[in-house]
Amino acid sequence: MSKTPRGTDRQQAARDHLWMHMARHSGLHSGGTVPIISRGSGHRIYDDQGKEYIDGLSGLFVVNAGHGRAELAEAAAKQAEKLAFMPLWSYAHEPAIDLAERLAHYAPGDLNRVFFTTGGGEAVESAFKLAKQHFKMKGFPGKTKVISRALAYHGTPQGALAITSLPDMKTPFEPLVPGTFRVPNTNFYRAPEMFADNEKDFGLWAAERIREAIEFEGADTVAAVFLEPVQNSGGCFPPPPGYFDRVREICDEYDVLLVSDETICAFGRIGSMFACNDFGYVPDIITSAKALTSGYVPLGVMVVSDKLFEPFTKGDTTFYHGYTFGGHPVAAAVAMANLDIFEREGLNDNVKNNADNFKATLDKLKDLDIVGDVRGAGYFYGIELVKDKNTKETFNDDESERLLRQYLSPALWEAGLYCRADDRGDPVIQLAPPLTIAQPEFDQIESILRSVLKEAANKI
Repeated sequence: MSKTPRGTDRQQAARDHLWMHMARHSGLHSGGTVPIISRGSGHRIYDDQGKEYIDGLSGLFVVNAGHGRAELAEAAAKQAEKLAFMPLWSYAHEPAIDLAERLAHYAPGDLNRVFFTTGGGEAVESAFKLAKQHFKMKGFPGKTKVISRALAYHGTPQGALAITSLPDMKTPFEPLVPGTFRVPNTNFYRAPEMFADNEKDFGLWAAERIREAIEFEGADTVAAVFLEPVQNSGGCFPPPPGYFDRVREICDEYDVLLVSDETICAFGRIGSMFACNDFGYVPDIITSAKALTSGYVPLGVMVVSDKLFEPFTKGDTTFYHGYTFGGHPVAAAVAMANLDIFEREGLNDNVKNNADNFKATLDKLKDLDIVGDVRGAGYFYGIELVKDKNTKETFNDDESERLLRQYLSPALWEAGLYCRADDRGDPVIQLAPPLTIAQPEFDQIESILRSVLKEAANKI
Protein backbone atom coordinates (compact mmCIF):
# COMPACT_ATOMS: atom_id res chain seq x y z
CA MET A 1 0.00 0.00 0.00
CA SER A 2 1.42 3.39 -1.07
CA LYS A 3 1.66 5.91 1.76
CA THR A 4 2.41 9.63 2.04
CA PRO A 5 5.28 10.93 4.21
CA ARG A 6 2.66 11.44 6.96
CA GLY A 7 1.80 7.75 6.81
CA THR A 8 -1.59 8.14 5.10
CA ASP A 9 -2.79 5.80 2.38
CA ARG A 10 -2.24 7.81 -0.80
CA GLN A 11 -5.68 7.06 -2.19
CA GLN A 12 -7.20 8.41 1.01
CA ALA A 13 -4.96 11.47 0.89
CA ALA A 14 -6.12 12.04 -2.69
CA ARG A 15 -9.75 11.82 -1.56
CA ASP A 16 -9.16 14.26 1.28
CA HIS A 17 -6.84 16.84 -0.23
CA LEU A 18 -6.12 16.65 -3.98
CA TRP A 19 -8.18 18.78 -6.36
CA MET A 20 -7.54 17.32 -9.81
CA HIS A 21 -7.92 19.42 -12.95
CA MET A 22 -10.90 18.97 -15.30
CA ALA A 23 -11.96 15.99 -13.17
CA ARG A 24 -15.16 14.64 -11.68
CA HIS A 25 -14.51 13.97 -8.01
CA SER A 26 -17.78 12.31 -7.03
CA GLY A 27 -16.51 8.77 -7.60
CA LEU A 28 -13.28 9.35 -5.71
CA HIS A 29 -15.07 11.14 -2.88
CA SER A 30 -17.45 8.21 -2.43
CA GLY A 31 -14.61 5.73 -2.02
CA GLY A 32 -13.31 5.16 -5.53
CA THR A 33 -9.68 5.16 -6.58
CA VAL A 34 -7.63 7.28 -8.94
CA PRO A 35 -4.75 5.95 -11.06
CA ILE A 36 -1.45 7.00 -9.51
CA ILE A 37 1.44 7.21 -11.98
CA SER A 38 4.84 6.64 -10.41
CA ARG A 39 7.34 6.75 -13.25
CA GLY A 40 7.86 6.90 -16.99
CA SER A 41 10.40 5.54 -19.44
CA GLY A 42 10.41 6.30 -23.15
CA HIS A 43 6.85 5.92 -24.45
CA ARG A 44 5.67 3.99 -21.38
CA ILE A 45 4.32 4.97 -17.96
CA TYR A 46 3.94 2.85 -14.83
CA ASP A 47 1.43 3.06 -12.00
CA ASP A 48 2.14 2.65 -8.30
CA GLN A 49 1.40 -1.09 -8.61
CA GLY A 50 4.07 -1.47 -11.28
CA LYS A 51 1.66 -1.99 -14.20
CA GLU A 52 2.91 -0.76 -17.59
CA TYR A 53 0.95 1.39 -20.06
CA ILE A 54 1.65 2.87 -23.49
CA ASP A 55 1.52 6.64 -23.17
CA GLY A 56 -0.62 7.28 -26.21
CA LEU A 57 -1.17 10.94 -25.34
CA SER A 58 2.35 12.07 -24.37
CA GLY A 59 0.97 12.96 -20.95
CA LEU A 60 -1.24 15.70 -22.36
CA PHE A 61 0.30 16.33 -25.81
CA VAL A 62 3.48 17.23 -23.92
CA VAL A 63 6.18 14.58 -23.49
CA ASN A 64 7.28 14.57 -27.13
CA ALA A 65 10.84 13.44 -26.41
CA GLY A 66 9.64 10.65 -24.13
CA HIS A 67 9.82 9.98 -20.41
CA GLY A 68 12.90 9.44 -18.28
CA ARG A 69 15.37 11.67 -20.14
CA ALA A 70 18.16 11.95 -17.59
CA GLU A 71 19.91 14.72 -19.48
CA LEU A 72 16.87 16.99 -19.09
CA ALA A 73 16.87 16.43 -15.34
CA GLU A 74 20.60 17.12 -15.34
CA ALA A 75 20.13 20.32 -17.32
CA ALA A 76 17.58 21.50 -14.75
CA ALA A 77 19.85 20.67 -11.82
CA LYS A 78 22.87 22.33 -13.41
CA GLN A 79 20.97 25.54 -14.13
CA ALA A 80 19.33 25.60 -10.69
CA GLU A 81 22.75 25.44 -9.07
CA LYS A 82 24.01 28.30 -11.22
CA LEU A 83 20.93 30.58 -11.25
CA ALA A 84 17.66 29.23 -9.92
CA PHE A 85 15.54 32.29 -10.62
CA MET A 86 15.61 35.70 -12.21
CA PRO A 87 12.63 37.45 -13.77
CA LEU A 88 12.62 38.92 -17.25
CA TRP A 89 11.18 42.17 -15.93
CA SER A 90 13.77 44.55 -17.47
CA TYR A 91 16.54 42.02 -16.78
CA ALA A 92 17.67 38.99 -18.74
CA HIS A 93 19.63 35.77 -18.30
CA GLU A 94 21.58 33.55 -20.68
CA PRO A 95 19.08 30.66 -21.02
CA ALA A 96 16.22 32.97 -22.04
CA ILE A 97 18.37 34.84 -24.56
CA ASP A 98 19.71 31.62 -26.07
CA LEU A 99 16.27 30.04 -26.32
CA ALA A 100 14.67 33.16 -27.80
CA GLU A 101 17.29 33.20 -30.55
CA ARG A 102 16.75 29.50 -31.25
CA LEU A 103 12.96 29.79 -31.44
CA ALA A 104 13.20 32.81 -33.76
CA HIS A 105 15.42 30.70 -36.01
CA TYR A 106 12.75 27.96 -36.17
CA ALA A 107 9.87 30.39 -36.80
CA PRO A 108 8.87 31.43 -40.33
CA GLY A 109 9.00 34.87 -41.90
CA ASP A 110 9.85 37.78 -39.63
CA LEU A 111 8.62 36.19 -36.39
CA ASN A 112 11.75 37.15 -34.50
CA ARG A 113 10.53 38.36 -31.09
CA VAL A 114 9.93 35.88 -28.29
CA PHE A 115 7.82 36.61 -25.19
CA PHE A 116 7.91 33.84 -22.58
CA THR A 117 4.94 32.72 -20.48
CA THR A 118 4.31 29.79 -18.14
CA GLY A 119 1.94 27.81 -20.38
CA GLY A 120 -0.27 27.76 -23.46
CA GLY A 121 -3.29 29.50 -21.98
CA GLU A 122 -1.07 32.33 -20.78
CA ALA A 123 0.48 32.56 -24.26
CA VAL A 124 -2.99 32.92 -25.80
CA GLU A 125 -3.88 35.50 -23.15
CA SER A 126 -0.72 37.42 -24.06
CA ALA A 127 -1.56 37.36 -27.77
CA PHE A 128 -5.10 38.59 -27.11
CA LYS A 129 -3.78 41.57 -25.12
CA LEU A 130 -1.05 42.34 -27.63
CA ALA A 131 -3.54 42.35 -30.51
CA LYS A 132 -5.67 44.94 -28.73
CA GLN A 133 -2.72 47.16 -27.86
CA HIS A 134 -1.32 46.86 -31.38
CA PHE A 135 -4.40 48.40 -32.95
CA LYS A 136 -4.74 51.06 -30.28
CA MET A 137 -1.19 52.16 -31.05
CA LYS A 138 -2.06 52.19 -34.78
CA GLY A 139 -5.00 54.49 -34.11
CA PHE A 140 -7.76 51.88 -34.38
CA PRO A 141 -8.97 51.48 -30.78
CA GLY A 142 -12.20 49.81 -31.91
CA LYS A 143 -10.40 46.75 -33.30
CA THR A 144 -10.79 44.51 -30.24
CA LYS A 145 -12.87 41.51 -31.37
CA VAL A 146 -11.50 38.01 -31.90
CA ILE A 147 -12.68 35.18 -34.14
CA SER A 148 -12.09 31.48 -33.39
CA ARG A 149 -13.59 28.21 -34.63
CA ALA A 150 -16.46 26.10 -33.34
CA LEU A 151 -15.43 23.57 -30.65
CA ALA A 152 -11.92 25.05 -30.43
CA TYR A 153 -10.05 25.08 -27.11
CA HIS A 154 -7.59 27.93 -26.47
CA GLY A 155 -7.10 27.81 -22.71
CA THR A 156 -8.79 28.67 -19.42
CA PRO A 157 -7.65 32.18 -18.32
CA GLN A 158 -10.55 34.64 -18.64
CA GLY A 159 -9.42 36.07 -21.98
CA ALA A 160 -8.32 32.77 -23.46
CA LEU A 161 -11.52 31.13 -22.21
CA ALA A 162 -13.54 33.74 -24.07
CA ILE A 163 -11.76 32.64 -27.27
CA THR A 164 -12.40 28.98 -26.41
CA SER A 165 -15.56 27.68 -28.12
CA LEU A 166 -16.83 25.06 -25.68
CA PRO A 167 -19.99 26.28 -23.92
CA ASP A 168 -19.85 23.81 -21.02
CA MET A 169 -16.39 25.07 -20.10
CA LYS A 170 -17.42 28.73 -20.28
CA THR A 171 -20.86 28.94 -18.69
CA PRO A 172 -19.78 28.57 -15.02
CA PHE A 173 -17.41 31.53 -15.35
CA GLU A 174 -19.51 34.01 -17.28
CA PRO A 175 -19.54 36.91 -17.89
CA LEU A 176 -16.29 36.55 -19.80
CA VAL A 177 -14.30 39.02 -21.86
CA PRO A 178 -16.72 40.28 -24.53
CA GLY A 179 -16.16 40.41 -28.25
CA THR A 180 -15.33 36.86 -29.34
CA PHE A 181 -17.09 35.14 -32.23
CA ARG A 182 -17.19 31.69 -33.88
CA VAL A 183 -16.84 30.37 -37.40
CA PRO A 184 -17.09 26.76 -38.69
CA ASN A 185 -14.17 24.41 -38.11
CA THR A 186 -12.55 22.14 -40.71
CA ASN A 187 -14.15 18.81 -39.79
CA PHE A 188 -14.43 17.39 -43.31
CA TYR A 189 -16.22 14.28 -42.01
CA ARG A 190 -19.10 16.54 -40.92
CA ALA A 191 -18.87 18.97 -43.85
CA PRO A 192 -22.05 20.20 -45.58
CA GLU A 193 -23.26 17.61 -48.07
CA MET A 194 -22.39 19.80 -51.06
CA PHE A 195 -18.69 19.32 -50.21
CA ALA A 196 -18.80 15.60 -49.45
CA ASP A 197 -16.36 14.75 -52.25
CA ASN A 198 -14.30 17.93 -52.46
CA GLU A 199 -12.07 18.72 -49.50
CA LYS A 200 -10.43 21.72 -51.15
CA ASP A 201 -13.76 23.42 -51.87
CA PHE A 202 -14.83 22.70 -48.29
CA GLY A 203 -11.66 24.35 -46.99
CA LEU A 204 -12.23 27.44 -49.12
CA TRP A 205 -15.84 27.56 -47.94
CA ALA A 206 -14.69 27.38 -44.30
CA ALA A 207 -12.11 30.12 -44.90
CA GLU A 208 -14.76 32.33 -46.49
CA ARG A 209 -16.82 32.08 -43.32
CA ILE A 210 -13.98 33.97 -41.61
CA ARG A 211 -14.20 36.71 -44.21
CA GLU A 212 -17.96 36.76 -43.78
CA ALA A 213 -17.64 37.08 -39.98
CA ILE A 214 -15.14 39.94 -40.29
CA GLU A 215 -17.44 41.79 -42.67
CA PHE A 216 -20.50 41.14 -40.51
CA GLU A 217 -18.84 42.40 -37.33
CA GLY A 218 -17.07 45.18 -39.21
CA ALA A 219 -13.43 45.04 -40.17
CA ASP A 220 -12.80 48.12 -38.04
CA THR A 221 -13.78 46.08 -34.94
CA VAL A 222 -11.90 42.79 -35.50
CA ALA A 223 -8.35 42.45 -34.17
CA ALA A 224 -7.38 38.81 -34.65
CA VAL A 225 -8.26 35.31 -35.78
CA PHE A 226 -7.04 32.48 -33.51
CA LEU A 227 -6.60 29.11 -35.24
CA GLU A 228 -4.82 25.87 -34.39
CA PRO A 229 -2.96 24.29 -37.34
CA VAL A 230 -4.76 21.01 -36.50
CA GLN A 231 -7.72 21.68 -34.23
CA ASN A 232 -7.60 19.58 -31.08
CA SER A 233 -11.04 19.72 -29.49
CA GLY A 234 -13.65 17.82 -31.47
CA GLY A 235 -11.07 15.29 -32.57
CA CYS A 236 -8.08 16.45 -34.65
CA PHE A 237 -9.37 18.47 -37.60
CA PRO A 238 -6.57 19.05 -40.14
CA PRO A 239 -6.74 22.01 -42.52
CA PRO A 240 -8.01 21.23 -46.02
CA PRO A 241 -5.74 22.13 -48.96
CA GLY A 242 -5.67 25.88 -49.55
CA TYR A 243 -7.42 26.74 -46.29
CA PHE A 244 -4.61 28.65 -44.61
CA ASP A 245 -3.55 30.33 -47.85
CA ARG A 246 -7.01 31.84 -48.11
CA VAL A 247 -7.20 32.73 -44.40
CA ARG A 248 -3.88 34.56 -44.70
CA GLU A 249 -5.20 36.54 -47.70
CA ILE A 250 -8.38 37.45 -45.81
CA CYS A 251 -6.49 38.62 -42.73
CA ASP A 252 -4.19 40.75 -44.88
CA GLU A 253 -7.11 42.26 -46.77
CA TYR A 254 -8.92 43.36 -43.61
CA ASP A 255 -5.85 44.18 -41.47
CA VAL A 256 -6.59 41.38 -38.98
CA LEU A 257 -3.86 39.48 -37.15
CA LEU A 258 -3.54 35.73 -37.72
CA VAL A 259 -2.58 33.87 -34.55
CA SER A 260 -1.39 30.28 -34.93
CA ASP A 261 -2.14 28.60 -31.61
CA GLU A 262 0.39 25.77 -31.59
CA THR A 263 0.18 24.85 -27.93
CA ILE A 264 -0.20 21.24 -29.09
CA CYS A 265 0.97 21.25 -32.71
CA ALA A 266 4.48 22.73 -32.35
CA PHE A 267 7.75 20.93 -31.64
CA GLY A 268 7.35 17.96 -33.91
CA ARG A 269 3.77 16.95 -33.24
CA ILE A 270 2.93 17.51 -36.92
CA GLY A 271 6.52 17.25 -38.13
CA SER A 272 8.25 20.64 -38.01
CA MET A 273 9.25 22.73 -35.01
CA PHE A 274 6.30 24.98 -35.80
CA ALA A 275 3.31 23.45 -37.57
CA CYS A 276 2.59 26.56 -39.61
CA ASN A 277 5.69 25.52 -41.55
CA ASP A 278 4.10 22.13 -42.22
CA PHE A 279 1.06 23.80 -43.76
CA GLY A 280 2.89 26.63 -45.52
CA TYR A 281 1.56 29.81 -43.90
CA VAL A 282 3.19 32.65 -41.97
CA PRO A 283 1.10 33.94 -39.06
CA ASP A 284 1.60 37.21 -37.21
CA ILE A 285 1.86 35.46 -33.85
CA ILE A 286 2.58 31.90 -32.75
CA THR A 287 1.54 30.73 -29.29
CA SER A 288 2.90 27.50 -27.86
CA ALA A 289 3.98 25.61 -24.73
CA LYS A 290 3.75 21.90 -23.76
CA ALA A 291 6.45 20.08 -25.78
CA LEU A 292 8.84 23.05 -25.75
CA THR A 293 10.35 21.35 -22.69
CA SER A 294 8.72 17.95 -23.27
CA GLY A 295 6.92 18.73 -20.02
CA TYR A 296 9.98 18.39 -17.78
CA VAL A 297 9.27 21.92 -16.51
CA PRO A 298 6.49 24.39 -17.41
CA LEU A 299 7.17 26.96 -20.13
CA GLY A 300 5.10 28.78 -22.72
CA VAL A 301 5.94 31.18 -25.51
CA MET A 302 4.48 33.85 -27.77
CA VAL A 303 6.55 34.44 -30.93
CA VAL A 304 5.77 37.75 -32.63
CA SER A 305 6.56 39.41 -35.96
CA ASP A 306 8.95 42.31 -36.19
CA LYS A 307 6.03 44.43 -37.39
CA LEU A 308 4.17 43.93 -34.12
CA PHE A 309 7.23 44.53 -31.99
CA GLU A 310 8.46 47.64 -33.83
CA PRO A 311 6.41 50.22 -31.84
CA PHE A 312 7.99 48.94 -28.62
CA THR A 313 11.44 49.95 -29.87
CA LYS A 314 10.57 53.65 -29.54
CA GLY A 315 10.28 56.01 -26.60
CA ASP A 316 8.47 54.76 -23.50
CA THR A 317 6.05 52.41 -25.29
CA THR A 318 5.69 49.30 -23.11
CA PHE A 319 3.75 46.04 -23.15
CA TYR A 320 2.53 46.10 -19.55
CA HIS A 321 2.13 42.38 -19.27
CA GLY A 322 4.21 39.59 -17.79
CA TYR A 323 4.50 36.53 -15.56
CA THR A 324 6.77 36.01 -12.58
CA PHE A 325 7.87 32.63 -13.87
CA GLY A 326 7.73 33.38 -17.61
CA GLY A 327 11.06 32.39 -19.16
CA HIS A 328 12.25 30.84 -15.89
CA PRO A 329 16.00 30.13 -16.25
CA VAL A 330 15.64 26.46 -15.32
CA ALA A 331 12.77 26.01 -17.79
CA ALA A 332 14.68 27.76 -20.57
CA ALA A 333 17.78 25.62 -19.94
CA VAL A 334 15.66 22.46 -20.09
CA ALA A 335 14.02 23.67 -23.32
CA MET A 336 17.46 24.11 -24.89
CA ALA A 337 18.48 20.59 -23.86
CA ASN A 338 15.13 19.22 -25.09
CA LEU A 339 15.58 20.82 -28.50
CA ASP A 340 19.12 19.42 -28.61
CA ILE A 341 17.55 15.95 -28.31
CA PHE A 342 15.10 16.75 -31.13
CA GLU A 343 17.91 17.74 -33.44
CA ARG A 344 20.43 15.07 -32.42
CA GLU A 345 17.94 12.19 -32.66
CA GLY A 346 16.00 13.52 -35.64
CA LEU A 347 12.62 13.37 -33.91
CA ASN A 348 11.00 15.71 -36.41
CA ASP A 349 12.19 13.54 -39.28
CA ASN A 350 10.95 10.46 -37.45
CA VAL A 351 7.45 11.96 -37.49
CA LYS A 352 7.68 13.01 -41.12
CA ASN A 353 8.97 9.59 -42.19
CA ASN A 354 6.43 7.58 -40.18
CA ALA A 355 3.29 9.73 -40.17
CA ASP A 356 1.78 7.97 -43.20
CA ASN A 357 2.40 4.59 -41.56
CA PHE A 358 0.76 5.76 -38.35
CA LYS A 359 -2.34 6.83 -40.26
CA ALA A 360 -2.40 3.64 -42.33
CA THR A 361 -2.23 1.53 -39.17
CA LEU A 362 -5.06 3.46 -37.50
CA ASP A 363 -7.08 3.34 -40.74
CA LYS A 364 -7.32 -0.43 -40.30
CA LEU A 365 -9.82 0.27 -37.53
CA LYS A 366 -12.30 1.55 -40.11
CA ASP A 367 -13.44 -2.03 -40.62
CA LEU A 368 -15.17 -1.79 -37.23
CA ASP A 369 -18.81 -0.66 -37.36
CA ILE A 370 -18.28 1.86 -34.56
CA VAL A 371 -15.40 3.70 -36.27
CA GLY A 372 -16.65 6.45 -38.53
CA ASP A 373 -13.53 8.47 -39.24
CA VAL A 374 -9.78 8.54 -38.64
CA ARG A 375 -8.26 11.99 -39.09
CA GLY A 376 -5.31 14.14 -38.13
CA ALA A 377 -1.71 14.73 -39.15
CA GLY A 378 1.78 13.81 -38.00
CA TYR A 379 1.57 12.01 -34.66
CA PHE A 380 -1.80 13.59 -33.79
CA TYR A 381 -4.96 11.62 -34.60
CA GLY A 382 -8.60 11.39 -33.67
CA ILE A 383 -10.89 8.39 -34.19
CA GLU A 384 -14.55 9.42 -34.35
CA LEU A 385 -17.05 6.86 -33.07
CA VAL A 386 -20.54 6.59 -34.57
CA LYS A 387 -23.76 4.73 -33.89
CA ASP A 388 -24.49 4.19 -37.59
CA LYS A 389 -21.63 4.16 -40.07
CA ASN A 390 -23.82 4.63 -43.14
CA THR A 391 -25.67 7.70 -41.88
CA LYS A 392 -22.84 9.00 -39.62
CA GLU A 393 -25.40 9.14 -36.80
CA THR A 394 -23.67 10.01 -33.56
CA PHE A 395 -24.49 9.03 -29.97
CA ASN A 396 -26.76 11.03 -27.71
CA ASP A 397 -25.48 12.42 -24.40
CA ASP A 398 -26.49 9.41 -22.33
CA GLU A 399 -24.96 6.99 -24.81
CA SER A 400 -21.75 9.01 -24.94
CA GLU A 401 -21.56 8.94 -21.16
CA ARG A 402 -21.87 5.17 -21.09
CA LEU A 403 -19.58 4.66 -24.06
CA LEU A 404 -16.73 7.01 -23.16
CA ARG A 405 -16.63 7.38 -19.40
CA GLN A 406 -18.20 4.16 -18.19
CA TYR A 407 -16.60 1.83 -20.72
CA LEU A 408 -13.88 3.11 -23.06
CA SER A 409 -11.73 5.12 -20.67
CA PRO A 410 -11.42 2.38 -18.03
CA ALA A 411 -11.26 -0.43 -20.63
CA LEU A 412 -8.43 1.18 -22.59
CA TRP A 413 -6.57 1.87 -19.36
CA GLU A 414 -7.04 -1.70 -18.21
CA ALA A 415 -5.76 -2.92 -21.59
CA GLY A 416 -2.58 -0.90 -21.14
CA LEU A 417 -3.20 2.20 -23.27
CA TYR A 418 -3.37 5.74 -21.93
CA CYS A 419 -5.16 8.03 -24.39
CA ARG A 420 -8.16 10.36 -24.42
CA ALA A 421 -11.80 9.42 -24.90
CA ASP A 422 -13.48 12.77 -25.43
CA ASP A 423 -16.98 14.07 -26.13
CA ARG A 424 -16.33 17.78 -26.61
CA GLY A 425 -18.22 17.48 -29.86
CA ASP A 426 -18.90 14.03 -31.30
CA PRO A 427 -17.29 11.10 -29.41
CA VAL A 428 -13.65 10.54 -30.30
CA ILE A 429 -10.54 8.74 -29.14
CA GLN A 430 -7.44 10.92 -29.43
CA LEU A 431 -3.86 9.79 -29.84
CA ALA A 432 -0.68 11.86 -29.60
CA PRO A 433 2.17 9.50 -28.64
CA PRO A 434 5.82 10.48 -28.04
CA LEU A 435 7.70 11.24 -31.22
CA THR A 436 10.17 8.42 -30.60
CA ILE A 437 7.85 5.57 -31.60
CA ALA A 438 7.44 3.78 -34.94
CA GLN A 439 5.68 0.79 -36.52
CA PRO A 440 6.01 -1.72 -33.64
CA GLU A 441 4.28 0.71 -31.28
CA PHE A 442 1.70 1.69 -33.92
CA ASP A 443 0.76 -1.98 -34.15
CA GLN A 444 0.48 -2.29 -30.36
CA ILE A 445 -1.78 0.75 -30.18
CA GLU A 446 -3.99 -0.51 -33.01
CA SER A 447 -4.26 -3.95 -31.44
CA ILE A 448 -5.39 -2.56 -28.07
CA LEU A 449 -7.87 -0.19 -29.69
CA ARG A 450 -9.30 -2.98 -31.83
CA SER A 451 -9.85 -5.35 -28.92
CA VAL A 452 -11.57 -2.69 -26.84
CA LEU A 453 -13.65 -1.13 -29.62
CA LYS A 454 -14.96 -4.53 -30.71
CA GLU A 455 -16.78 -4.68 -27.37
CA ALA A 456 -17.85 -1.05 -27.32
CA ALA A 457 -21.13 -1.40 -29.22
CA ASN A 458 -22.31 -3.98 -26.70
CA LYS A 459 -21.77 -1.60 -23.78
CA ILE A 460 -24.12 1.22 -24.78
